[in-house]
Amino acid sequence: MSIPTQMSLSGFVATDPQLTHTRDDVARCYMRIGVEHARKETDGTFTPLEPSYHDLVIYGASAVRANSRFRKGDSFVASGYIHEYEVERSGKAVPREEFVARRIGHDTARTRYSVDRPAQRAEVDEPSPSAQRTNQAIGL
Repeated sequence: MSIPTQMSLSGFVATDPQLTHTRDDVARCYMRIGVEHARKETDGTFTPLEPSYHDLVIYGASAVRANSRFRKGDSFVASGYIHEYEVERSGKAVPREEFVARRIGHDTARTRYSVDRPAQRAEVDEPSPSAQRTNQAIGL
């Protein structure tokens, strides 16, 4: 069996997320995002280039979570796909595209954060007698 993969995208949030709903009342989070680019020089260094800007959307419960957890300036990593469509401008069809994120999270290489995990069973129960002795020995 092969490893299932999806297209991915990393960048930064360029505008504060906007939460709306589709005609079918599905939550939709929209944000304008930037993608940084660099050119590799012959000496091995990289020269930063201007970022490119794109549209990113997320639907459903993920949209609600993303809207509450992201803000302008945050670095992210997302997986999903590109949706191509057309809009009418001055009577002409203009091609557009947006990245539809199925998953999105903060970029761990560029973001400091803490993880709020649910308590595990061992943390809720009383420590065993040997654990109590160890805790007493180390001053806990």
